[in-house]
Amino acid sequence: MNGEEVIDVAQLKVGMFIHLDVGWMRHPFPLSSFRVTSEDQLVVIRRLGVKQVRWSPEKSQLEAPEAAKPGDVGAPSAVGEVDPAALAAEQVAQARRAALKAERDLLAICEAQYGEAAEALTSLMGLVLKDPRLAGQQAVQLTRSLLDKMLVSQELNLRVLNEAAGDRAAAHALNVSLVSLLLGRACGLGDDELLALGTGALLHDVGKLDVDSRYRHRSDQFNAHEMQAYQDHVAKGVRMAQQMVLTPDALAVIAQHHEHADATGFPQRLNGERMHALARIVALVNRFDGLCNPAVASKGLTPHEALSLMFAQGRSRFDATLLNAFIRMMGVYPPGSIVQLTDDRFAIVVAVNSSRPLKPRVVVYDPAIPADEALSLNLEENSTLGIRRSLRSADLPRPATFYLRPRARFAYFFHGADAPAGAAAC
Repeated sequence: MNGEEVIDVAQLKVGMFIHLDVGWMRHPFPLSSFRVTSEDQLVVIRRLGVKQVRWSPEKSQLEAPEAAKPGDVGAPSAVGEVDPAALAAEQVAQARRAALKAERDLLAICEAQYGEAAEALTSLMGLVLKDPRLAGQQAVQLTRSLLDKMLVSQELNLRVLNEAAGDRAAAHALNVSLVSLLLGRACGLGDDELLALGTGALLHDVGKLDVDSRYRHRSDQFNAHEMQAYQDHVAKGVRMAQQMVLTPDALAVIAQHHEHADATGFPQRLNGERMHALARIVALVNRFDGLCNPAVASKGLTPHEALSLMFAQGRSRFDATLLNAFIRMMGVYPPGSIVQLTDDRFAIVVAVNSSRPLKPRVVVYDPAIPADEALSLNLEENSTLGIRRSLRSADLPRPATFYLRPRARFAYFFHGADAPAGAAAC
């Protein structure tokens, strides 16, 4: 509350930095604290039904920026003339710093959104055994909130975050739900289908709440009894979901998220034709996240390696059309992939737009530039630069590893893109 004031909603103005205390799931804005940038936002805020909100004067921008003063870069000099070469160099440096700040600001927003969603998920999971019906309602509300935020922009970029907020179980559930929703959206699913898809994906492993911690993560060392104890999380999850009063479509996702198109999955050994369409999406995304974020972090694959393995060895396990759509959406080099550019520099992919899968946004290793000022490049805007190959983490030179800091675990979120939509039809 330090430096904050309470104001009537009727007195709000564009430029005020406000704090909504109604909960992340009860409003359509990306964050609960933000600067009001338009009259349309004021209309939405007033429709929330709140009488007052908190605002931070020191973070607000109610006045127009001051005009440039003598001595400012780009302003007329009060004494003598500016050296053109020095001015050009400073302008380049300023542009790079501005681009890096914009990149970091966008990442900070995505991470804050992810953190709020993870907190909401952890809270509702704590209710599953005590009040399953309320937990089910909150899971639907969280999914609806995610969908509302996805609808803000016609096209979305998928971004890898620095760290996964919350515990591994929450991070896995959020990853599977978010990426499943993006894939379902790309495939043209309707609103009701997306709501069931996201809810089922959020709760696909809910049965593990009733499984001994030793058996919650599959191990190649399991004997038959231990493997059965692990596989029982599916049936237990279905029973819990029934108590949560989820829709039949969401129940099907929970019941079939370990089935495979070639009938080698469990517990029912369904083939692709018998699997629910929404379950086919979650089974695919669940496998991808399991490869990138296994229980033993040292066994994790880069996102590019995970996609390559799924395509090369697991095509029979997944719906072929869906797998191709997933690869188009994630990009050939998904966020988090380590790559070498065509000019031999090393880089890490930080964001992908599905309509331009070969031209992601990357952060580049350049020993001449401090790591905290690392160069961020949108390859789509650079016609002469591309990606030569993908690398494993172990193949990255040690200085580049310290500089780029590849993720040990991957967490994803989304943000709007300005380019026209390019959906991957399923």
